[in-house]
Amino acid sequence: MVNSVSTRSTFALPAPSAILELLKPITWFAPMWAFGCGVVSSGVPVLEHLDLLALGVALSGPLVCGTSQAVNDWYDRHVDALNEPNRPIPSGRIPGRWGLAIGIIWSGVSLIVAALLGQAVFWAAVFGLIAAWAYSAPPVRLKRNGWWGNAAVGLCYEGLPWFTGAAALQGGVPSTPILLLALLYSIGAHGIMTLNDFKSVEGDLKMGIGSLPAKLGVERAALLACAVMAVPQIIVIALLNSWDRPYHALGVVALLIAQGFLMRRLLKDPKGQAAFYNATGTTLYVLGMLVSAFAVRSIAGG
Repeated sequence: MVNSVSTRSTFALPAPSAILELLKPITWFAPMWAFGCGVVSSGVPVLEHLDLLALGVALSGPLVCGTSQAVNDWYDRHVDALNEPNRPIPSGRIPGRWGLAIGIIWSGVSLIVAALLGQAVFWAAVFGLIAAWAYSAPPVRLKRNGWWGNAAVGLCYEGLPWFTGAAALQGGVPSTPILLLALLYSIGAHGIMTLNDFKSVEGDLKMGIGSLPAKLGVERAALLACAVMAVPQIIVIALLNSWDRPYHALGVVALLIAQGFLMRRLLKDPKGQAAFYNATGTTLYVLGMLVSAFAVRSIAGG
């Protein structure tokens, strides 16, 4: 009787609501925003390419980001069974090996959609999917190391979608200013990912996961996160000035100064204020991305 129940569970189709929960729509915003910044920076009239825009938004959010969430939950299912048993996989709402199957299927669909957007986008998607699997799957499992794991997430949440947005509309590899902005904001996102790890310091220490707050301690990790977020923005400001975009540079300066006041509050109580900063300072950070995207729009568009 136990075996027959197990067999039925293995082959049962998961409910659409459980699949959607597995793909975590709340996480799609960051890459879709970065994709939008790429679109803006491309200098290409958006209304003339709504089909590419729709495909790109789907690729950045529900597909590639959704894949990363499904893969992460599959390889974390044993830990989640102890710590978060109500999640779709440990609760049985995603039965059998469907969690793995969804990750594989979503990877394939992502590549098909990426191919429709051109060669540059396709290879960017290949890189992003490899990073998504490497982040969670053994033996690589980048998430065990805060340096590499945060770098992979920052790049895939900010840089690659920005690249994708510009490449999809321009039909090829974007210009150097766009690539520089995408890279710099990806580096800064490493600090944002570090702040996300403050909520699980005790669990990371118990499970041997080398998040930076667990490795360095909360105070040092907070200082590092602030520096990693601020320095790339300072470089962005310098670049915008060198590209004769003083007003856009001033806009980023104002946003960075506001972040500085919030960082002071964060550093007084890093663990207690990390969520607050992610709701406020991170918002200012991504607004700076959009300001920078508008700054290079005319450069990119010729």
